[in-house]
Amino acid sequence: MKITINVDCTPEEARAFMGLPDVAPIQEAMMDQMKAQMEKATSAMDPETMLKTLFPHQSEGLAGMQKAFWSQFSGTKNDK
Repeated sequence: MKITINVDCTPEEARAFMGLPDVAPIQEAMMDQMKAQMEKATSAMDPETMLKTLFPHQSEGLAGMQKAFWSQFSGTKNDK
């Protein structure tokens, strides 16, 4: 014998029915704090520093990327 019961409810209603706590305010507070920290960190960094952080193994940094870019479009060889 098989019995199937379908319950149509929202996640909030299911949590309340099972007695689970509402963690939405805590999540919202944490997201606001993370957003503030990220905005503070990114506002203090200039684009060149951000690229060096993202691509630490590129020894020439932004100047090398620009040189490679322009050499591709100008048809000249990239002399290191």
